[in-house]
Amino acid sequence: MSDEFQIKNLNAFYGSKQALKNINLDISEKTITALIGPSGCGKSTFIRCLNRMNDLVKSFHLEGDILYQGTDLYSGKWDVIDIRDKIGMVFQKPNPFPKSIRENITFGLKIRGMKDRNILEHITEQSLKKAAIWDEVKDRLNDHALSLSGGQQQRLCIARTLAVQPQVILFDEPCSALDPISTAKIEELMLEIKKDFTIIIVTHNMQQAARVSDQSGFFLLGELIEMGKTQDIFTNPHDKRTEDYITGRFG
Repeated sequence: MSDEFQIKNLNAFYGSKQALKNINLDISEKTITALIGPSGCGKSTFIRCLNRMNDLVKSFHLEGDILYQGTDLYSGKWDVIDIRDKIGMVFQKPNPFPKSIRENITFGLKIRGMKDRNILEHITEQSLKKAAIWDEVKDRLNDHALSLSGGQQQRLCIARTLAVQPQVILFDEPCSALDPISTAKIEELMLEIKKDFTIIIVTHNMQQAARVSDQSGFFLLGELIEMGKTQDIFTNPHDKRTEDYITGRFG
């Protein structure tokens, strides 16, 4: 199994405030990596470095290296739009476009120049099937996306991400606004699609991290305190700070 990402001596700043401190880790392809830790510890900043979403923040800058499939993500070799095609993102709150269910899936494809109606229909169906929502929406593709429930909207957003055929999907607290049944569906979906995608999930829900991830990293005050196999992190952490967080002594 090869590495999807290699992160070396990563430091990130918002103006003079340092948000990440000397992060070093490798992330293997076609695995689920969970990032845990209290609010404000740098988890979301970290994953936003991986698809250059932080470029949108004027005061942001970073030092160190992020290699994606062996190439520096911040070198001139990468086009930012191309990066975000390859490294998709699903956000904390469902954010469907104010369009029909079908148009949510085809919008990104049309922007990229795809016009063949048959291909668009095929990708729409396949994406919705992969996101485990096809059976619920196949007879109402022209309905407004905002008519869906919160959990359905989040799966629609996942389908929209899948439609442009990424290689990596970043999930930033994808279930925090969802009920337990919808959360279970998203978790099942992650386990199903990890055979085709590398998945990185930020979560405050440690049970969720334990259920779905292969490896976990514990962040605290901008530092990566510990990284390892999820079972080891949860049953035999090496750092007392990790143990204290997992057992609920703080955070």
